[in-house]
Amino acid sequence: MALLVLFALLAGAGTAVSPCVLPVLPALLSAGATGGRRRPIGIVLGLAATFTITIVGLAKVIDGVGLGHSATRDIAIGVLALFGVIVAVPALAARVEAPLSRLQRLGPQRTGDGFPSGLAVGAALGFVYAPCAGPILAAVISVSAASGRTVAVGLAYSLGSALVLLALALGGRAVLEPVRRAGRGAALQAALGAVMVLTAVAMSFQLDVRFETAIASHLPSAIVDPTHGLESSSAVTSRLLALRSHKPMFTPVETAAAATPAGPRLPKLGAAPDFTGTQRWFNTPGGRPLTLRRLRGRVVLVDFWTYTCINCIRTLPYLKAWDARYRAEGLTIVGVHSPEFDFEKDAGNVQAAIRQNGLRYPVVQDNDLKTWAAWGNQYWPADYLIDATGQVRAAHFGEGDYAQTEAEIRELLRAAGRRELGGDARPRGVVHPTLEATPETYLGLARAERFLPGPSQPGTHDYPGYRHELPLSHFALSGTWRLTDEAATAVSGAGLEAEVGAKDVYLVLSPPSPTRHDAVTVTLDGRPLRTLDIDAQRLYHLVHEPRFGIHRLRLRFSPGVSGYAFTFG
Repeated sequence: MALLVLFALLAGAGTAVSPCVLPVLPALLSAGATGGRRRPIGIVLGLAATFTITIVGLAKVIDGVGLGHSATRDIAIGVLALFGVIVAVPALAARVEAPLSRLQRLGPQRTGDGFPSGLAVGAALGFVYAPCAGPILAAVISVSAASGRTVAVGLAYSLGSALVLLALALGGRAVLEPVRRAGRGAALQAALGAVMVLTAVAMSFQLDVRFETAIASHLPSAIVDPTHGLESSSAVTSRLLALRSHKPMFTPVETAAAATPAGPRLPKLGAAPDFTGTQRWFNTPGGRPLTLRRLRGRVVLVDFWTYTCINCIRTLPYLKAWDARYRAEGLTIVGVHSPEFDFEKDAGNVQAAIRQNGLRYPVVQDNDLKTWAAWGNQYWPADYLIDATGQVRAAHFGEGDYAQTEAEIRELLRAAGRRELGGDARPRGVVHPTLEATPETYLGLARAERFLPGPSQPGTHDYPGYRHELPLSHFALSGTWRLTDEAATAVSGAGLEAEVGAKDVYLVLSPPSPTRHDAVTVTLDGRPLRTLDIDAQRLYHLVHEPRFGIHRLRLRFSPGVSGYAFTFG
């Protein structure tokens, strides 16, 4: 752990001298060069505090860190513009600084001013600096936002950055001090205030992100990403893997060898955790919550799913068939809806998906993944079978093994006293995926893979398209897109091209707003296939071919439409 903290300290220091600091640097130098000599310290402390709180206190159930595209960036822009105007107008600065100076009694009592206002500017800059957090910090946070180890690593990363940023602020102040002594302090203050305002304007038009992207495209990686070697070293990687390597609480056990003529002999895997930290319940009397204690005496199948997951969707015909066939015999299926994307947390979206898929068994929202964590689950879909005494007896991850799962259901029902079960269930609308299909592909930066010409960064970017032959299972963007960790949103002339192996192609899409519908046009192997009306945040079926094949897929997106993840079958 100590070595990982040291790595985080060095990575934070390296991040502070990378191009990622460019949006912060003008405001840092400008604000630090004015006011009292404690202002640079206030700025850096405010930045470090907000940065640490953002990446540690507010990060949960995520695969990386990056809040630059959120409302926090807008708050930061507004604060920078406001303080830029205040700094540029000496009379206004004096009026604002006077009440703030009363806060000095909470800190050092010696001479100097500007510390409280420096804290405010630094706090805003922390939101802008948050997306710079590197793989070391992102990986640890993804393990647990409330972990003491996470806090230690987060503080070390912030401290490394803060020390370098403080040195930059004090260095800039020392360079400008002769100008102040020459009697040009008022002009200097006005100029530095203008720099802060111009920085805020540039950020509002995403010019900082574009500039950073241009630098990343033309400078050596040692300059663009000075911490890459450290963060990808074997020592760091091994320690991150140690933090991540939590095995599921309940794992599948081979039961075929222990089968009896009556069915599989199932082991006891432990007591089943109850539903916890949940939100709305669907398909229960009056929307009332269920508990495993109240379900004692019945066999329970807990299904972890989310409504845009194609693998989950392909299991639904079997779940519906088992519910219809065995509910009266003592089986209760509970779908635990554990969202992957933010819009999947919307109760209206979940209710629409339940209705669309014809689910009649109870479903509960697990928006904060509290029940998911209680089970130690790691997969969509995941099915756990609980016997009539509350013991977990079987677990299945992913698609398949449906005959074995049904045999296990029947065995547990017989053990609970249901002797005459009759014939097996008859699922309808079953889809069998193709094993050779292109792997699942995300458009959001946090998990994007196989995009050419290579990795991108958060913000709005223009893509010329890929002018060479695309390899199999690779993708390329064209036109203007706005990218975040979770999604890619079309801005203008937006297109996507891919070489895929599939019979069926699915894509999670979202319209610009609930009241505004737009289109995605699908072209397959040079022939127009269909135009989809994007009217809801859900999974869309783009392509359905009679047999598996290698295809060139081209999509055209209306402005405002967001894409999240491809799946193939």
